[in-house]
Amino acid sequence: MRRGERKTANTLRQINCTKRLEILCRGRARVLATIGVTRGLGDHDLKVHDSNIYIKPFLSCCPEVKVYNLMQYEHGADDVLVMGTDGLWDVLSNQEVAEAVTTFLANCDPDDVHRYTMAAQDLVMRARGVLRDRGWRITNERLGSGDDISVFIIPLMYGNRQP
Repeated sequence: MRRGERKTANTLRQINCTKRLEILCRGRARVLATIGVTRGLGDHDLKVHDSNIYIKPFLSCCPEVKVYNLMQYEHGADDVLVMGTDGLWDVLSNQEVAEAVTTFLANCDPDDVHRYTMAAQDLVMRARGVLRDRGWRITNERLGSGDDISVFIIPLMYGNRQP
């Protein structure tokens, strides 16, 4: 803008959008306030700004894979696979998740078609916690997840059936 020009609503909207983008790019959705997660998978020599800390140990493009043969075992209605984002796994341990799902499913009618969805919703709520004065809290006043939380509970009993 030139000196003496008035700012219009469009100009202000454009400035605000630009500032939001700058703020977003300066730290949010970034690993160690340096790099966007998706950009960090291939940059092995990248360091945190103004430090000698390499980013690579915090990111990996190599998934952890375990093979489980569904046909090898008989599965009941309570045998499930839990898939979740880091919003779940960062705050709840494997043991806590297993106990929560086992308890939840044991208290549901096995014929309820929504039982797996409700168990997933229960895990999301456990990971998020309750809003308190000092933020989201889960059991023992531990911090709840501030991240997005997605959970799928997949029954394994259908894997036993031959086509």
